[in-house]
Amino acid sequence: MMSAYDDAQLRTAAAAAIRAPSLHNSQPWRFRLREGGIEVLADQSRQLAAADSAGWALRIACGAATFNARVALAALGVPAEVTLLPRGAEPQVIARLTPGARRPPTYAEEALAAAVPHRHSNRQPFWSDPVPSQSRIELLAAARAEGAWLDLLVGMTPLAVFAEIAQSADRVLRRDPAYQAELTAWSHTDGAPDGVPVTAGAPASEPQDLLPQRAFAERRRTPGRDFEPEPLVGVLGTRGDLPMDQIVAGQALQHVLLTVVDLGLACSMISQPIEVPAAREQLRRSLRRSGSPQMALRIGYGRPGRPSPRRALEDVLAG
Repeated sequence: MMSAYDDAQLRTAAAAAIRAPSLHNSQPWRFRLREGGIEVLADQSRQLAAADSAGWALRIACGAATFNARVALAALGVPAEVTLLPRGAEPQVIARLTPGARRPPTYAEEALAAAVPHRHSNRQPFWSDPVPSQSRIELLAAARAEGAWLDLLVGMTPLAVFAEIAQSADRVLRRDPAYQAELTAWSHTDGAPDGVPVTAGAPASEPQDLLPQRAFAERRRTPGRDFEPEPLVGVLGTRGDLPMDQIVAGQALQHVLLTVVDLGLACSMISQPIEVPAAREQLRRSLRRSGSPQMALRIGYGRPGRPSPRRALEDVLAG
């Protein structure tokens, strides 16, 4: 068994970790070597004041980054043993990765590692091709492997209920001036290393759209044309909603998202019904779940897109 990770392994893990998703691409994480382990730290200076005052999205993002680091280390043949919210650590330490027994990566680990640089949110309309049953089974298994659940909404009635909840939540957020100002501040046209480029945004919403889209851009499409008539929507959740549950949800989310890439699918996230507490409770009741929804996903086939920008590795490595 290896006794400690080194700086090169830290950099490999961090380079993969920064490819994780985060709300408004805020990238609220840092990474460091400490006593031979790699630590994932929450960067609270990048926590969204209006959209994420409680830190839910920050913990989801850091959980997703932790999963990418795990995958990268496994692909190197130096898999990690992971401790979430390690006892006695500083409050900003989300996870600590320590070396486990050396071994060759599994085929599944190699596939997930290969998917990391290709994972990005695709906010464009998806094609009408249905997601095959076997692919759906693999997505459910990816969430379950990390201690979470994924419900794929089957049929127009559950989809219509979800759409109503999501649109209602989106209206609440659109009426919040601070929320909208923050969204605008994280929308960029100038090649910034964070935030969402307007070119990555979806076309502007139309009244007939089933699901809400964030207003990162104001590009129009043919009037009256449906964005997607019947998308596949999944809701990811956990048994509880403590900080630990949210980090678990982040790891499960990233396992699902990398599986999406490996299956040749595309995905974007719908967090509005999670961000509004009343909508989140409505969603939980509609699913007849005792746990807590943590993220909604839109999954399908679409044109390849481009990943959002990332900060330089040197900017996220802590001393």
